[in-house]
Amino acid sequence: MKMKKFVCYFTGLTMAISLAACGNNQKKAEQKKTPAAVTSTVPAQPIAQAPAATASPVKGKVLEVKDASGYTYIRLDDGSKDGIWAAIPKSDLKVGEEVTLQGGSVMENFTSKTLGKTFDKIIFASGVLRAGDKAAGDFASAAAAGSGAAAMSSGGSAGSIVPFKNLKITKATGPDAHTVGELYAQRKALNAKHIVIRGQVVKISKNIMGKNWIHIQDGTGNPMQNTHDLVITTQDIAAKGDIVTVTGVVEADKDFGSGYKYDVIIEQAKVVKDAAPKGAK
Repeated sequence: MKMKKFVCYFTGLTMAISLAACGNNQKKAEQKKTPAAVTSTVPAQPIAQAPAATASPVKGKVLEVKDASGYTYIRLDDGSKDGIWAAIPKSDLKVGEEVTLQGGSVMENFTSKTLGKTFDKIIFASGVLRAGDKAAGDFASAAAAGSGAAAMSSGGSAGSIVPFKNLKITKATGPDAHTVGELYAQRKALNAKHIVIRGQVVKISKNIMGKNWIHIQDGTGNPMQNTHDLVITTQDIAAKGDIVTVTGVVEADKDFGSGYKYDVIIEQAKVVKDAAPKGAK
């Protein structure tokens, strides 16, 4: 009798294991079919990424030119298979010219609605230098070395402009408060006036020409026009990553000479770091 019970129990256990195995095999078979069906119904969408700075000046022969919405898109023969695309302020360029991009930030999977085209990779630059321009060699050398005119200009050669940071910095308060984007847009009207601006320190160069040169961003401005990165000069000090409130005088179209040129810069600035939140270590 005990033997019969044992046989029945063993037989039942064996059937249960067999059924479970069949179920698992069926589930695995279904899973193999599912991904193709699911992914085919979800179209891939390009994801825009924050721009990254180019490692060195890019130069080459112009292969293609397209004008759109105040910009000129050019495809350069940089030695790669299909060349590389760049966007610059509207310029009179012709196919076959040899040019060097002035500064630049790279964006991937960027879509131009005007052109109806998505670029796998594109460089946003402030302009180009044509072959034979006297400044071309000087610019390339300065940009490669990370010093001189290219390293200190903003809105000019743009060699030192920090790539756009995806920030959301709360605007300063008061009648004289502005954002970075507003300062660029209103620089003529605000010239020689005192302003207040709040942003994050993204770069600092100490003790140059007797001043500290600080780049701040607040998430506003247009990286295609290099109006997202603001330079201030001050005797104060701050660290990269600090959130600061800056008061100072607006200087529009400031040209220090030797390539130190700025569309807008804040001088005689006072920099105050935001207090750390309570409980922060």
